Amino acid sequence: MNLIVSTISQGLIWAVMAIGLFITFRILDFPDMTVEGSFPLGAVTTVMLIQGGMNPELAMLVAFVFGCLAGFATAFMYAKMNIPILLAGILTMTALYSVNLRILGKANMSLTKPDNVFNQFGLDKLPTNFNGIFLGIIILTIITFLLTVFLNTEKGQAVIATGDNETMAASMGINTTVMKFIGLMVSNGIVALTGGLIAQQNGFADVNMGIGSIVIGLSAIIIGEVIYPDVPLSIRLITVIIGSIVYRLILMIVLQLGFNTNDLKLISAIILALCLALPSIRAEFFKVFRNGVKTK
Repeated sequence: MNLIVSTISQGLIWAVMAIGLFITFRILDFPDMTVEGSFPLGAVTTVMLIQGGMNPELAMLVAFVFGCLAGFATAFMYAKMNIPILLAGILTMTALYSVNLRILGKANMSLTKPDNVFNQFGLDKLPTNFNGIFLGIIILTIITFLLTVFLNTEKGQAVIATGDNETMAASMGINTTVMKFIGLMVSNGIVALTGGLIAQQNGFADVNMGIGSIVIGLSAIIIGEVIYPDVPLSIRLITVIIGSIVYRLILMIVLQLGFNTNDLKLISAIILALCLALPSIRAEFFKVFRNGVKTK
């Protein structure tokens, strides 16, 4: 039971990052590799600030701002320097590795300060791992609400229009460049915030902890879409959260079957590949099924 509770707790915390990735991957419709650099950026920033005596909540806010700056760098290269978005993200991600090393001073650091968001406000009095579930629900509720409200504003609709059809959006007088900056900055800010949460949950920060994070986020998004296809945008944010929990439960089952933890990245990639292929497989299955019915 404790294992299931721990898995759900991790699923809720990682769902925060998946929502951040959803902004670029689904709303703006392009892959952003910056997240593999902004995720550890948030982690190392949060750990260093807490170690220096800063309030954990304020440290996470600073991490969010740093993540926004990382997104700004990618947006600038993409929108102003005409560098392809995939390459711009890779360049920022590569540069952030050195930045993260500069901030942390070494490859990894443990969080020795007792104060963190998981043991404040009475959360430490909850049963084991329930603090992560409670905190995850609170943070996800706030982010989902704010993002839903924003996407229903004129500016939010402009961001959606930019992702749907940039040419048409520009013809309607929308400054698509500004919309790209907004999307990338908010996305990476949320990802960095998640890095800060994970660092506090794990008790350490590592400059390499962002490797494979984009696969985790994409898996949550795709699994949610496979389970709940064709739902309104606001509901799709909830499906991302469900997808993140399901993804973590799948990993838990795989590990319980005896697979090596060193194979987690490989397993994650396989899960994502299967989820991406599932709509095509399902369509092909129904096509064969309908043809079989017609021949009868």
